[in-house]
Amino acid sequence: MKTINLQELTNRVTSLVREVGGFILGEYGKVGEAQISEKDHNMLVSYVDEEAEDRLIAQLGELVPNPSFLAEESESIDLKTDYRWIIDPLDGTTNFLHQIPCFAISVALEYKDQIILGVVYEITRDEMFFAWDGGGAYLNGRPIQVRQIKDLGESLIATGFPYHDYSRTEAYCQVLKQLMRQTRGIRRMGSAATDLAYVAAGRFDAFFEYSLSPWDVAAGSLIAREAGAIVCDFSGKNDYLFGEEIIAVNPAIKKVFLEIVQEGFG
Repeated sequence: MKTINLQELTNRVTSLVREVGGFILGEYGKVGEAQISEKDHNMLVSYVDEEAEDRLIAQLGELVPNPSFLAEESESIDLKTDYRWIIDPLDGTTNFLHQIPCFAISVALEYKDQIILGVVYEITRDEMFFAWDGGGAYLNGRPIQVRQIKDLGESLIATGFPYHDYSRTEAYCQVLKQLMRQTRGIRRMGSAATDLAYVAAGRFDAFFEYSLSPWDVAAGSLIAREAGAIVCDFSGKNDYLFGEEIIAVNPAIKKVFLEIVQEGFG
């Protein structure tokens, strides 16, 4: 760990991610229905996701000693080493396939169970969000932080609608009902990695979603934390990477926001 310069490593990762993002953008609008498959209900994948992941793994593997990988399309969870790359090659695949301009690459580096580097690249806007442990959060090289607000009434909230796990739909709708009444509004971008990065940049003041995977949140959660957000699970604890539920919230509204989520989900 002492031999790795995280800032320098982050720069190398952002360059690679931008290159792969160029490949993805080049395929935008070119994928036909026959080239799309469904891994599970409403969980779509195409050759673009698979090729992007292959390119990322091939080059990330050369950046740190003896890394393992946890990636969406390969789901290679059987091997764990000190360094592990956690990758979503195309977060927002449904948006991409429907030509809706919000989709991102998410790459995080884990060292001994701690996320130490995160990159989220929102491709259509050419916005590179990144952070490393203790180094702050950045957008295209410019420092970012959560927005200065006083209360929930000033906040804009992001979420992800349930699209394959409907077991907690009633609780989710109860939370939405409260947030509709008490905030400036709710947005659904279709990319959890982007939502987390937007909290970091002060565009959203909170984000919550359940039934997510580690590759959806690993990079964005670090970026949000380095920008000053509180990141936790619905109970207020830290089991958000593998616990399939996450909140990223501006500290000014953490208490009331967590109360609303907990009241709804129990």
